[in-house]
Amino acid sequence: MALFTTLYSGSSGNCALIRSGREYLLVDMGKSCRTTLTALRRLDLAVSDCAGILVTHEHSDHVAGLDTFLKKHPLPVYSSAATLDALESRGTLPPAVEAVAIDGQTMDIGPFRVTSFPTSHDVPCCGYRIVTPDERVVAVATDLGTLTPVVQDNLMGCDLVALEANYDAFSLHGGPYPYYLKKRIASDRGHLDNKACAAEILDLIQDGCKKFALCHLSQTNNSPELALTTIYNVLLAAGIEPGRDVLIQAQERNDVSAYIEF
Repeated sequence: MALFTTLYSGSSGNCALIRSGREYLLVDMGKSCRTTLTALRRLDLAVSDCAGILVTHEHSDHVAGLDTFLKKHPLPVYSSAATLDALESRGTLPPAVEAVAIDGQTMDIGPFRVTSFPTSHDVPCCGYRIVTPDERVVAVATDLGTLTPVVQDNLMGCDLVALEANYDAFSLHGGPYPYYLKKRIASDRGHLDNKACAAEILDLIQDGCKKFALCHLSQTNNSPELALTTIYNVLLAAGIEPGRDVLIQAQERNDVSAYIEF
């Protein structure tokens, strides 16, 4: 049995968890060490059962808790060489931590087989495709302004896809952010909006995927209700009934989300 959840997910911090039996991987750690450890205890998981931490990129909402956590629990860290260099230059990675570059490669991490793939963001950034010991496949793709062919290829053939639904375009452009920030978010090197997320989910459903986790929702420019409504409308227009034909779950911003079995 394979399980996916997020310990927290949103513009204020992100941490995903992929579990098989007692062993698990973490993807990012964007809130404090204490918050992360409290969430793991709620799931009755020991740090010693974590095979490693996958890091998507250097932004604080993905690594803010990493330095303190690694000082207490020096687990191996995997990311692109550019991201590891950035983290090392900041002192985020203690000397005792094994830092492994995984640019576009596939490698075994504990019982999991992990492939990284680049995503289109304003710093070096990657997503991950993970195969569990029982050959179930999950992909995690957040912080991407556009769905490149490489990203789309890595999302195909999965049992579960955790995909960014960062913003609602109307809320962003009519909202309080300054113009330069709106332009950055909406660019091809920014974030994915609800409509682009919905279109990709429709394609993935037609490819056979039936389970989706919506991640990295903006607190200012989106809401679970807006994201789900946008996606449901696209799927219903295609004759697909959410809840019956497919599972789509918006992840909790400040709490552990319900497990999705895949």
